[in-house]
Amino acid sequence: MDSNNTLWKRKYVFAMMLSTLCMMCSCCNERDKEILWKFKEGVTDPSGLLSSWKQEQDCCQWKGVRCHNITARVIHLSLQCDYYDPVELVEHDNYYLQKCLTGDINLSLLDMEYLQSLDLRFNDFATISSDSTVNSSTLNYIDLSYNKYLSIKSLQWLSRIPSLEYIDLSHIDLHMETNWLHFVTVLPSLVELHLDGCNLESISPSLGYANFSASLQVIALSGNSFYSEMPKWIFNLSSHVHQIDLSSNYFMGQLPNTLPNLHSLISLQLHDNYLNGSIPDWIGQLHYLTTFEIDNNHFSGFFPTNLGNLSSLDTLTAHRNLFTGVVSERNFAKLKNLKFLSLVLPYITFDFDPLWIPPFQLDKLYIGPLHPTLPQWLYTQTSLYSLIIENSEFLLEAADNNKKFWRFTSTIQHLDFDNNTIEGDLSEVVLNSSIIELTSNNFKGGLPRLSSNVVFFQLYNSSLSGSISHLLCHSKKSNNKLQYLDISDNNLSGGLTDCWMNWKSLVYVNLGGNNLSGSIPPSMALLSNLTSLHLHENNLSGDISSSSLQYCRSLSILNVRENSFSGNIPKWMPQSIRILQLRSNKFIGTMSPQLFSLSQLHFLNLSHNRLTGTIPKEIGNMKQLESLDLSKNELTGEIPESMSSLSFLNNLNLSFNNLRGQIPSGTQLQSFSELSYIGNADLCGPPLPKNCSNHGDDTKASGENDDDDDGDESDFLSCLYMGLGVGFASGFCGVCGAIFFGRKCRHAYFRFLYDLRDRFYVLLLTNLNSFH
Repeated sequence: MDSNNTLWKRKYVFAMMLSTLCMMCSCCNERDKEILWKFKEGVTDPSGLLSSWKQEQDCCQWKGVRCHNITARVIHLSLQCDYYDPVELVEHDNYYLQKCLTGDINLSLLDMEYLQSLDLRFNDFATISSDSTVNSSTLNYIDLSYNKYLSIKSLQWLSRIPSLEYIDLSHIDLHMETNWLHFVTVLPSLVELHLDGCNLESISPSLGYANFSASLQVIALSGNSFYSEMPKWIFNLSSHVHQIDLSSNYFMGQLPNTLPNLHSLISLQLHDNYLNGSIPDWIGQLHYLTTFEIDNNHFSGFFPTNLGNLSSLDTLTAHRNLFTGVVSERNFAKLKNLKFLSLVLPYITFDFDPLWIPPFQLDKLYIGPLHPTLPQWLYTQTSLYSLIIENSEFLLEAADNNKKFWRFTSTIQHLDFDNNTIEGDLSEVVLNSSIIELTSNNFKGGLPRLSSNVVFFQLYNSSLSGSISHLLCHSKKSNNKLQYLDISDNNLSGGLTDCWMNWKSLVYVNLGGNNLSGSIPPSMALLSNLTSLHLHENNLSGDISSSSLQYCRSLSILNVRENSFSGNIPKWMPQSIRILQLRSNKFIGTMSPQLFSLSQLHFLNLSHNRLTGTIPKEIGNMKQLESLDLSKNELTGEIPESMSSLSFLNNLNLSFNNLRGQIPSGTQLQSFSELSYIGNADLCGPPLPKNCSNHGDDTKASGENDDDDDGDESDFLSCLYMGLGVGFASGFCGVCGAIFFGRKCRHAYFRFLYDLRDRFYVLLLTNLNSFH
């Protein structure tokens, strides 16, 4: 008992001493703190990421700083952007800018002698510098990825960190670094190298061997600018390499015929290049291969049957190549682990035994062309959450086949049929998938019905007819989830129906390019979440200024061009409006100054109407305006001086009105061509060739003493205006009517226009992927 007590006391004393030692060492090293503070002083921190970094505090307590439990030396620095969201990053390139750290990455951070990892990804650093000779013996992990405006001229400093095991510089500009391969091959402990999207151009394709570390397992070089043959050294890497990603480059040529030393390869990604020739037989001998992606190349020959021996294969994507011949069950004989299969191959014939039952259960299938019937094994895939069929032609004429097929699809979360001829009637079908994209098909009959589970529904350019009430008025439920509705460019007719109260979740609605008629129904007032409404190119009429749309206070985009709406331009536009397209209707009256107090407006098109009066001077309040089209109206008076302050304006059309006087001076309005102003006989001043008199008269006086030169000039201008007028009228209707903005505006317009669609699409796919 005494011995036990003694032992316990010794342990207690030792623990107390250890605790005291830890307390003595709790404050971080002064040298480390000095280096971190110097780093902070060199950056801008708009989001307050470094707000806890205060001189009076222990730097081991600073956000992103991790110290050793005993020595209190800084071992990890992790300051990745708090605002990073993978969904937002996909949709908006600039989403995270001005919210994260900006400025300079000072490599003196690596002077912290015990630092093991440095993570500064997803920030907005612009430069990298060093006040010291980088020479670290402890750093094994460095991630500077997704600092997309960061440009690094040389990677020589990496070669002075021999302890590095993991490097990720993805989406940093390295186009000036031509010797990158040398600087990474001299690292004796390198395990993973990620240089995706770095604008690299040199890869030494003729080099036979690259002396990488024997421990190298991952090399990712996707999304660069390698215009060359496939580098020889890639296929002579260590047998320990698990993952090779050379996708989305400009590699040409063929794969080697002999088996490379890559027996442990798990993932080989070669998609989106210009590779050709046949797939070599050695691919079928990579028994550990789980991912093989060769889509969007020029591979030809027979689709290899020995791929069917890769029992570990999880992902096989080969769509959009030039393979020929027949694909049958022999190509998939032993693929028991296959989850993702992508085979849209235009020159392939699919010939499956109707009794064949695959050894796999797919999560995602992307296939085509299929004809004249669907492969029967498709109905055995009970785990599918995504089915994409393209360029196919199959019949669903028989009622039983039609019901069987759509009943099968009701369990699939993401349904995407594009550019098919599916001869089946949709009008008796109830669709149940969360994401439905049925575009450019050859369906018959009317619209289908939707269950309350549908969130994203896109069925444009598919030859459907009938009323939209069949789609919208069947459901009396209040729990419908539909947010995105696009049934544009069909042959739909009748009114807009008054059943919108059942679809209050709608955010985006596109009914354009149909034969719809009538006025805006009252129930649209209940769409309080609606941000984007497209009713263009129909036969709609009525007075919008007093319609139910005035209660849709979240509208960002309203597009009703090429209809028969009448009355005054509405005054109720919400503050959220960004794009307003009212062209080619029957609007009359003057433009209210109230309209030009929606200061966030980017695009305004009121052309081809019957508007009268002057352009209100309040138009100068629209500081964000990028495109303005008031052409083909009956506007009078002078162009307001305030328009010269619209600094973002890059598309202007005031042609064919009755405007007069001098075009306001200033670089903005003079920067447009005379086509922006023609058809206004009493306008003068640059960029028009007609000079304004010193007395401010709108036209030049004429009389008996006018010399021949003046007469010639007058005749010349008359001919010029006539020629320009005829040319502009036909050109504007034929060309500008199709694109209606300049290139920059058009691109910006469509980026904005499809923003909501992309948002829902990415969000839903992300949620579905995480769910599965």
